[in-house]
Amino acid sequence: MAVPKKRTSKTKTRIRRSIWRDKANKTSLKAFSLAKSILTNRSRSFYYSINDESFNSSESVSTDKDEI
Repeated sequence: MAVPKKRTSKTKTRIRRSIWRDKANKTSLKAFSLAKSILTNRSRSFYYSINDESFNSSESVSTDKDEI
């Protein structure tokens, strides 16, 4: 016959939850820092190539309704 497990105390639950939140917060701060360094062109550990066509393609799209 199945026996229910003992209930976890609120303090243990809160400790586990705070550890989980701290990990998520640390990861988000790292991602934000990397994004800031890329935008300011100060990144030395992240290499990327800029595709000029992707930037100019939005300008060449016409939104005039008269042409349709």
